[in-house]
Amino acid sequence: METAAANISCPPTPLWNVERPFLTGRFHQEAKHTSPLADDSKGFSLDPFCSPGLNKAIGCYDAAVQELIVIDDLMSALVGLEGRYIYIKRIRGKEDEIAFEVDASMDLVLQEFTHRLVPLCKSYLLIDQFVESRSLFKNGLVNHAFAAGLRALLLDYKAMVAQLEHQFRLGRLSIQGLWFYCQPVMPSMQALTIVVQKASANNFLGSSVLNLLQSQAKAMAGDNAVRSLLEKMTECASNAYLGILERWVYEGVIEDPYGEFFIAENKSLHKESLTEDYDAKYWRQRYSLKEGIPSFLENISGIILTTGKYLNVMRECGHNVQVPASENSKLTSFGSDHHYLECIKAAYEFAGNELLNLIKEKYDLMGKLRSIKHYLLLDQGDFLVHFMDIAREELMKKLDDIAVEKLQSLLDLALRTTAAAADPCHEDLTCCVERSTLRKGFGSLNDLEVTVSGTDDDLEEPTTITGLETFSLSYKVQWPLSIVISKRALTKYQLIFRFLFHCKHVDRQLSGAWQLHQGVRVLKIQGTAISRSSLLCRSMLKFIHSLLHYLTFEAGLIHRALIRFVFQVLEPNWHVMYNRLQAARSIDEV
Repeated sequence: METAAANISCPPTPLWNVERPFLTGRFHQEAKHTSPLADDSKGFSLDPFCSPGLNKAIGCYDAAVQELIVIDDLMSALVGLEGRYIYIKRIRGKEDEIAFEVDASMDLVLQEFTHRLVPLCKSYLLIDQFVESRSLFKNGLVNHAFAAGLRALLLDYKAMVAQLEHQFRLGRLSIQGLWFYCQPVMPSMQALTIVVQKASANNFLGSSVLNLLQSQAKAMAGDNAVRSLLEKMTECASNAYLGILERWVYEGVIEDPYGEFFIAENKSLHKESLTEDYDAKYWRQRYSLKEGIPSFLENISGIILTTGKYLNVMRECGHNVQVPASENSKLTSFGSDHHYLECIKAAYEFAGNELLNLIKEKYDLMGKLRSIKHYLLLDQGDFLVHFMDIAREELMKKLDDIAVEKLQSLLDLALRTTAAAADPCHEDLTCCVERSTLRKGFGSLNDLEVTVSGTDDDLEEPTTITGLETFSLSYKVQWPLSIVISKRALTKYQLIFRFLFHCKHVDRQLSGAWQLHQGVRVLKIQGTAISRSSLLCRSMLKFIHSLLHYLTFEAGLIHRALIRFVFQVLEPNWHVMYNRLQAARSIDEV
């Protein structure tokens, strides 16, 4: 998978890195143009009979002399240099196309050995070129670490070539011996060549490089030496990545200068938006997963993301905490023992417990929830009865005529003169007037499936809406409690309150109507005149009695239903939620 670098400001590459290609091996990438003058200085001349400036085909020499010349040229080719009879040909702009040409007059046996060693020479050139190109700032820390590992490997490779050259100078190395000593190195170099070619062709960065190395190591499971080498390179390349991961899961800090980490930070979102944002974008999008997760972290990417989020919340609260560090907690490798998984899970449990204890103890989560239960679920509803009495006139007004400030002052008065005054959180309670009815409020919840039967006319809003249909209570929730008591959760509490408030209003209306009809019935019983008008009155009384019976029955039904809803639905579910909160071990469970 091809990954694009993030818009990161990288330091420019020094000009001398381009203008002096022989310092970095960049001259290998340039197209060569052979000239007669250039041939005079190629390599170290082993031919005492060859005059300077005279070009002779290698076939002019005896087989023994040819072998010495070929070995000398191969020593140069093994470290990316041209010899006198072995040439490097490549096309400008096509970095992976390298060809080694051999003088056609060379002895056939020597040509065969040369062609066998050419793949090793190509591998060195491609790997060396990859090391130089991937050491640029723009390629990221993972490529830098991978290039450093390859550079260390090439140093060992050059040491081997130097030892072979020393043996050659002592006259102890033949072409067969050179092939014998180089043969064990070739599978490893070819495997690394495949990796660097794929990484260069797809411009892999960050986790893509790690995934490529891991997949190639698994593909070479039959060759223990090559697999061990690829695993070693994977470990080298992952050190920088694991350093970023370690700071995130232990401190909650993203130190990712080149945008390689699989967690993105959106600095435009602020924690204050939680009290207004219904979808809680801050908690979900302030830190989020990106594409290109390393395969060895894919199964626990969610745990890693959440761990850093917990630590960030505590830091936002001014509570600086770090996961206790030890020698065994260092994320230095991801070997087969899966030690890194244990470290990450331990960090997750620690951060979750610390944040939960902070919210429960310092910010009194349970106290806030009990306060919400008192007011929005009418656990202590005496203040509401008093409020409905003193705010009746204001609530009867149309929506545009209601003064919210007056309702707020009446609510404060009701709170101060009832048992709610003993609640230290009663000052966080506010009132508001919604712009829609209760039915529309339920329908606006996009995470609830509300099925409303009836025609389109039944779903239309009433033309005149009073405060009795739109009045609601709200509750001030501060950070970090706004993570748990989010706008979405508070909206659901408000809808439950509006339903209970509406039931209370209907109950009061029916009770008043029942009392009124009781008085009318007493007045009618005292009448003694029997006339046509009284017969009409009796007929009307009969209707009133029937209506009174209906109203009385319905009033009792609504009252009993309200009590049942509170004590058989809300109260048991509240206790279930309370017990789960007490047993919770992290914010996710809350």
